[in-house]
Amino acid sequence: MKKDVVKRIVLICAVITVSGLFIYATKSNVVQIAHVDYPTQMNFAQEVVPTYMADVQERLDREMVTNINYHTNTTLVIKRANKVFPIIEPILAKNGIPDDFKYLAVIESSLVNAVSPAGARGVWQFMPTTAKEKGMEVNDFVDERYDLEKSTQAACDYLKEAYLKFGRNWTLAAASYNGGMAGVQKQLESQKVTSYYDVLLTEETARYVYRILALKEIMKNPQKYGFEIPTHALYSEIPVKKIEIDSTVTDLADFALAQGINYKILKIHNPWLRDKSLPNKARKKYTIAIPTEGYSKIEN
Repeated sequence: MKKDVVKRIVLICAVITVSGLFIYATKSNVVQIAHVDYPTQMNFAQEVVPTYMADVQERLDREMVTNINYHTNTTLVIKRANKVFPIIEPILAKNGIPDDFKYLAVIESSLVNAVSPAGARGVWQFMPTTAKEKGMEVNDFVDERYDLEKSTQAACDYLKEAYLKFGRNWTLAAASYNGGMAGVQKQLESQKVTSYYDVLLTEETARYVYRILALKEIMKNPQKYGFEIPTHALYSEIPVKKIEIDSTVTDLADFALAQGINYKILKIHNPWLRDKSLPNKARKKYTIAIPTEGYSKIEN
């Protein structure tokens, strides 16, 4: 009887010891980035961030810590930016919009054609009504919110209008992209302040610019914040040729095959095509992108 008790005690001790070693080994292999120093002087679109203010420091720190440790999403947006930013950047520049606004697109959609619960769509997250107001076509067959070039131009149009409304202030223009021009203006007036950093806004809008600042800092200095991504692992823009059509396409699968690709590839490069056909009684001119590389074994 005593021998059985001793055996049981020895067995229990062994299990506890092995378990402890396993837990220790598991924990010791997980590296968590708790803190990385970031610049105390920052700006958005050349407008200085008042990091000397206690709440500004904490709000910025929250977004830095969150996005540094949000490894999956931050890694993916860094990879996608290599493909998406070259399309966005020249459109911003042509419209006189500061380059920092490309990071607004990052926090809006993670640089994919996202769909929000409220119905906003595309990289720039336009609602249907706003999209139509900005000249984009939105219906069952065509939704130009998914057209990166056209939606970027529409975002520029909005931001130029907001910039002037807020007394040539880009930070408030950025905040209004989330909170609306009327909403932000109302709070500025009721609280008798003129700066984004002095006004109390809803939780989402209050975090908005800080999220942009955090992603800007991390994406400009990825290695500093633990994101070691080799160049070959970044996503690349696929070369395309653009063709114009001004007639109805009854079957986009047949159309794709006639162009030397398939329906899937056609929709990947033209996500604004929302159905399997393209009715066009008005004979409107549409530009369709056809990839010239990226899908053939011969290229490899």
